[in-house]
Amino acid sequence: MLGLMQDRPLLISSLIEHAATYHPTREIVARTVEGPIHRTNYAEIHRRAKRVANALASLGVGVADRVGTLAWNTHRHFELYFGVSGSGAILHTVNPRLFPEQIEYIVNHAEDKVLFFDIGFAPLVEKLAPALKSVQHYVAMTERANMPAIDVPNLLCYEDLLAEHSDTYDWPELDERAASSLCYTSGTTGNPKGVLYSHRSTVLHSLVACAADAFAVGASTSVLLAVPMFHANAWGMPYAAAMVGAKMVMPGPHLNGQSLYELMRDEGVTVSQAVPTVWLMLFQFLDEHPEIDMKALGLKIIGSGGAASPRSMIERCERDFGVEYLQAWGMTETSPIGTTGRLLPKHAALPKDEQTTIKMKAGRAVWGVGLKIIGDDGQELPHDGRAFGHLHVRGPWIASGYFKHTGGEVLDKDGWFPTGDIGTIDPDGYVQLVDRAKDVIKSGGEWISSIDLENAAIGHPAVHEAAIIAVAHPKWQERPLLLAVKRPGKDVTREELLQYLSERVVKWWVPDDVVFVDQLPHTATGKLLKTKLREDYRNYRLPTA
Repeated sequence: MLGLMQDRPLLISSLIEHAATYHPTREIVARTVEGPIHRTNYAEIHRRAKRVANALASLGVGVADRVGTLAWNTHRHFELYFGVSGSGAILHTVNPRLFPEQIEYIVNHAEDKVLFFDIGFAPLVEKLAPALKSVQHYVAMTERANMPAIDVPNLLCYEDLLAEHSDTYDWPELDERAASSLCYTSGTTGNPKGVLYSHRSTVLHSLVACAADAFAVGASTSVLLAVPMFHANAWGMPYAAAMVGAKMVMPGPHLNGQSLYELMRDEGVTVSQAVPTVWLMLFQFLDEHPEIDMKALGLKIIGSGGAASPRSMIERCERDFGVEYLQAWGMTETSPIGTTGRLLPKHAALPKDEQTTIKMKAGRAVWGVGLKIIGDDGQELPHDGRAFGHLHVRGPWIASGYFKHTGGEVLDKDGWFPTGDIGTIDPDGYVQLVDRAKDVIKSGGEWISSIDLENAAIGHPAVHEAAIIAVAHPKWQERPLLLAVKRPGKDVTREELLQYLSERVVKWWVPDDVVFVDQLPHTATGKLLKTKLREDYRNYRLPTA
């Protein structure tokens, strides 16, 4: 017997419809690519998203056609999030930080029919256009006065295009399982692979993002979205914000510490999300301006993901900002929220340092996400906080494969997605990531976590950033090498840093050597690019070898 409930499809268009109906004047604030702050609201975003849908139809874009974007976090990109997917087309957010050859590959692989771009990427678009086989129209996301003078076919002005079309449009009633958006992984080996989200997966993910044990987003929330809108749907926050009518604050391309601080101060930001490298930039700005009192801003939650947060970062945010630091784990293939690091009621009485130890973990699964760890023998391991193995996930917003079947079958025999992470799960459900399977250091038959070592090294007051890689050793197979970037105006010697680490990790984990560098390479999403480091130091000879 079926229930007697109405069966309405879960569609992205319903999110912006709700926001425009019940939160029409709630502000959407963006620092534009051109510089000035732009202010709008959900009612206007809704009208312009409908203009986008009509414009796409005039350009010959139909259901399931891919529409690419090369854009930062702005109000125009926000409009495209709803106008493209709501019309039945597929929004393909392209990461502009990828190598040009990778961008060429993924635009051609996705077969984007139209490419929208911020004017800062005009030279890149002009360079790539001859090789982009499927793109029929290029749309510069600006007004006529700022149109770039580039040689690309069928170049259009975004504001002119929208002005030519009506804001009268009936969102189609699509199958909720229809594809809505497409993001490619920023994999460090091989070509990027496309993750194809559905309307259903996106709406369910939005519900969880708003939940109290996730980011607790509601109508009174003001979100500073420093997570790029070209990375895993900006952690789903544009959709979640529309679902509840939260204020959206977007920094455009301006992710420096000063810009973020000013937006927090001026826009009453209560929740902000970013990868750890962005918080490091904010710290650097605050170090240069000790007169700033971050506690006066009213910020409540700092959300961090994409890479493990060191203890020093968590402690500083909570001590100096007066916020709750919330670490989350996920990946492009998980939409991306898989776990969040909220404490349980029983942790309230713990000393602060013990609470921080828990917050350093990747967190507990949110509703809808199943987790398990698998040993090298293929057997499931206990959730005892000690047994570590390969982390597998499943759920209604977890990828079942890659676009165009790239990479073949990816799920295990039971339908779980292997994440490539190595970790443990404790009896309370907290995941502790030991490493990526390709980054873990195998020394004398034992595993050393590069994540834990990096976090320990960043705790030193003179270390701005750190990376641990494995280097070949004749006796132990592999040993850790520490690559460290010093903070401006600070100094530390190799011996001092190794002594510092010896007091914080087990003796056999202490790196065999330290190399100080001016900077470390990162992937397009801000993660340490360890493949390059391993290649650069492939022949490095350790003093213990």
